[in-house]
Amino acid sequence: MDQGQLNWIANFIWGIADDVLRDLYVRGKYRDVILPMTVLRRLDAVLEPTKQAVLDMKASLDQAKITNQDAALRQAAGQAFYNTSRFTLRDLKARASQQQLKADFEAYLDGFSPNVQDILENFEFRNQIPRLSKADALGTLIEKFTSPDIDLSPAGLDNHGMGTVFEELVRRFNEENNEEAGEHWTPRDAVKLMAKLIFLPIADEIESGTYLLYDAACGTGGMFVQSSHFIEAEGADTMARVTFYGQEKNETTARLAQINLAVHGLEGGIRAGNDANTFYNDPHELVGQCDFVMTNTSPNIKQWNTDMKHRQPRWKYGVPSAGNTNFAWVQQIMHQRICTAAQLMGRVTWGAQ
Repeated sequence: MDQGQLNWIANFIWGIADDVLRDLYVRGKYRDVILPMTVLRRLDAVLEPTKQAVLDMKASLDQAKITNQDAALRQAAGQAFYNTSRFTLRDLKARASQQQLKADFEAYLDGFSPNVQDILENFEFRNQIPRLSKADALGTLIEKFTSPDIDLSPAGLDNHGMGTVFEELVRRFNEENNEEAGEHWTPRDAVKLMAKLIFLPIADEIESGTYLLYDAACGTGGMFVQSSHFIEAEGADTMARVTFYGQEKNETTARLAQINLAVHGLEGGIRAGNDANTFYNDPHELVGQCDFVMTNTSPNIKQWNTDMKHRQPRWKYGVPSAGNTNFAWVQQIMHQRICTAAQLMGRVTWGAQ
């Protein structure tokens, strides 16, 4: 699909925000509804072909009183996620009352697998439902996202195209919130170069190996997505070969990263908030386990906790001064693994620009 068609889809979804949410939210809050709904419609469309198989499997597992059902349901869905509710989004378009629609939509959300529940919880999407229902906007929102005018299924839009649309929506919402794109992701060309620097030397081994990739400041997850594109281009299944781990101090940005991975058909462990502040914490406990560290950090941060930094075992080559966080970032990367020159250069040269 060419860029013009992708822009049309992004414009269509942007138009839904203006049409449905204008009198309910300030423009800066549109993303709290539109981005989760975009992902829900994508996941819903992906799961439609295997919906009955999942429902049948769920019934069989319940009848056999099997409690650990996740793996079997993923297999039935043919995806890394599933939905065990009896509804699809299309089923919810015709409801006699807003009360019934609200109840059925909540039941639909409750049917998603735990990994999707994490996204919904982190984005606090359920908090929006009472407001949308009270304003009689929930049904309109669902109707527009399931319109035949827009096809978010894999048949109409592959993972790369879906990711491109999502990134464009994030960019527009960032502008509405007076945020710069660079606060959340690295330009795609730069990330492609970094992915090549890391993966090209092992291109012949990707199909037979397994790897752990870590991003210390993952933003919206662009490093993971572009790494996946490289791996898929080499003929390998990303999720079978690479495990992604990321940290992001900004909780909203971390939520976007989770959604970005989901629309690309990927999974990853992403930690957010103060506990994920890379300078002070290692929530994934990945020391010495990472095969690759790929990150675009914020250079020359002046203010950081000088008390906590002295207690870190990562400063093998000396405690960084208060104004020298570049030295801290380099040691953080080296602490996670023994970096090659190319991997270390990828961080230092970009971070210094």
